[in-house]
Amino acid sequence: MKKKLLLLFVFLLSVVVILTACGDDESSTSETNDGGEKEENKQGEETEEEELFVLGEEPLEITMFGNYDWYTMPQWGADVATGWIKENRKVDIQSIDSGGNAEQKLTTMIVSGELPDFIWTDRGPTVERLREGDQLVPLDPYLDKYTNLRDWFGEQGINMLRSEDGHLYQFPNWYNSKPFGNAGYVVNKGIYEELGSPPLETTDDLYDYLKLVKENYPDVIPFETDIDGQGISVLYSAFAEGESPANISNIAVPDGDKLSSLFTDEAYMESLKFASKLYREKLMTQDALTQDADMVREKVSSGQIAVYAGASPTDYARSGHYHLLDQDPNGGYFMIWPIHKEGLDKNEIYPGSYNMMGWNVSVITKSAEDPEKVFAFLDWLTGPEGQSSLIFGPEGEYWDGFNEDGLPQFTEKYYEDPEGLAKVEEDTVNFQWNGNSNFLDTAKAEFELTLPEDKQNWTTKWQHEITWKTQYNATHYLNIFPLPESDEGIIRQRIGEIHEEARAQAIYAESDEEVEGILQNAEKAAQDVGYEKLLEFQTAKWQENLETLGQ
Repeated sequence: MKKKLLLLFVFLLSVVVILTACGDDESSTSETNDGGEKEENKQGEETEEEELFVLGEEPLEITMFGNYDWYTMPQWGADVATGWIKENRKVDIQSIDSGGNAEQKLTTMIVSGELPDFIWTDRGPTVERLREGDQLVPLDPYLDKYTNLRDWFGEQGINMLRSEDGHLYQFPNWYNSKPFGNAGYVVNKGIYEELGSPPLETTDDLYDYLKLVKENYPDVIPFETDIDGQGISVLYSAFAEGESPANISNIAVPDGDKLSSLFTDEAYMESLKFASKLYREKLMTQDALTQDADMVREKVSSGQIAVYAGASPTDYARSGHYHLLDQDPNGGYFMIWPIHKEGLDKNEIYPGSYNMMGWNVSVITKSAEDPEKVFAFLDWLTGPEGQSSLIFGPEGEYWDGFNEDGLPQFTEKYYEDPEGLAKVEEDTVNFQWNGNSNFLDTAKAEFELTLPEDKQNWTTKWQHEITWKTQYNATHYLNIFPLPESDEGIIRQRIGEIHEEARAQAIYAESDEEVEGILQNAEKAAQDVGYEKLLEFQTAKWQENLETLGQ
């Protein structure tokens, strides 16, 4: 409106000038007009800059909820990384604990209308349930103001995360455009070499080695599986070429152009027979399905395990490696190429999976007093300074500034103190709500590859040699789950319960025949509650994804 009035004034003034004079005054009018526009543009830019929220200029208190039974957020600010963020960027985070039952806690908060500022959760049904209930804030208005997500994730990734209404509600975690992931097998180097470094390639090799460990090290756990029996899911990959534990998460396996039952999948049955055999012969941790993260961390750190498999065993094995090295220069951990059943192609075995969207997402709720500030924090956290501070600690110790490509410049201490660096990252594992794999993987790789092998970061070394080469691209399985309240969603809930119970029973089974019977009963129970209807729904979504991806 101001601009229009100014232009009108200039126009009237020019008319008066034309009526009373002539010639050269026209250029003066033009200069006045240009100057007015420039002044308006300048004022507009200043207004836009004033509206941009900058972390650190004022205190920002945020509440969050981790929608996982196992998740308990450590105290924000108690470690060196978040302590720096709290003091220098004036951000304080308070977590609402799930109490071991995240679904019930989230439902209670929805009913009461008292949601936290943001929720960290899986993609899919939970997000859509909140969106359809008008509980979420669209993130689109903030993408041009706070640009780290757009710069690093890209327009294609953002569009793939949009909901049916065309808006973006989800802030992705550990997104990347290249293969990544840490699933696989870690081996205790000291024990392995003392036992003669036998071959560890096939499932038969693994079984023989675990027996050898039990005979010679009665106080050591031969096979450690991490929380929720992750290592058992990793073992599934040993019996199936071109598949991954993503099938277990989907409770469905590809069969031509459709998805079929997991319970009748021969590879899944073989993997459970093998896992059950390890369990009943006490070659596997006996609390595989009940232990918590602290128990796993302690065993890995103390070296009381021989082989360790999980979805991301590097999280604990990295710091455990340096801890064992302090005790024995020839000790530590190393990773092996994924185990495979004899006769299968070892290069078609995938103990873990990845997708462009990464792991999970954060969503901002309408309970947030100022959702833009929450987004500004998440966007900062996924950017160069946020990621560098969270993973490598405050600037000045392990890194110092950024190079011309916007990547951190690592100091000598980065490789001189790997154990200290590992502790920084381990302390912040449960604060990594929107990790930027594009940024971190590139930063680490470019630096690490310039170092001699004995100076390379333990995790980065094995990522380059093994894990990134052996992760399955499961992007085509995105968004194949129905909403919880739908008919298919209710069926999926029941199928999930049947699967969880059958899996536990199979692990505790006394024989291969009993495992077979358990899966046969599970298949019948699943079909009775509508398994085929669920599979048809998932197949349709899967085929849509394949078409979108051009596969």
